[in-house]
Amino acid sequence: MTSEQLNLVDFINQQQLSESLTVKEVQTFLDYTEVVTFNKDEVIAEIGTVGEAIYFVIDGATALTQDDGADKTEVGKGTTGELMGEMSFFDRQPRSIRLTATEDNTRLLKLSRKMYSRLRIEHPYIAVNLLEHAIISLDHLFRRVSSDVATFSHYLYGKGKH
Repeated sequence: MTSEQLNLVDFINQQQLSESLTVKEVQTFLDYTEVVTFNKDEVIAEIGTVGEAIYFVIDGATALTQDDGADKTEVGKGTTGELMGEMSFFDRQPRSIRLTATEDNTRLLKLSRKMYSRLRIEHPYIAVNLLEHAIISLDHLFRRVSSDVATFSHYLYGKGKH
């Protein structure tokens, strides 16, 4: 095993995904993925496209932005260990936000739809763990956005006003 592979095993072992996976299962999961690198401001996933991959942030950072042509608004961030792109990947609906790298040499662990389909058939236990991780990731995103909206609403309308 190369040092890069050992680093990836260590990375995955630190994620919630691997809580119930053996070291061998983590290595198997990594066999279905690839490391991709993006530089600052590079688009990882574009608005209007259907998600063909999901990504774990290994190093660097990403941003989720809404762009209506006139204004660009950041609606979320992805840092080390976070899963990105899961909503469009699983519901197969066009993306409503753009995913971009916010730092040079942002490294992501990419799982393509083709490899996920194979993983589901060949290693369903690992795929179920990935799904659970995706649900938790979406829950965290929803809670952050809800908190931001509540804070903004309180700021905008004042306490006790609706």
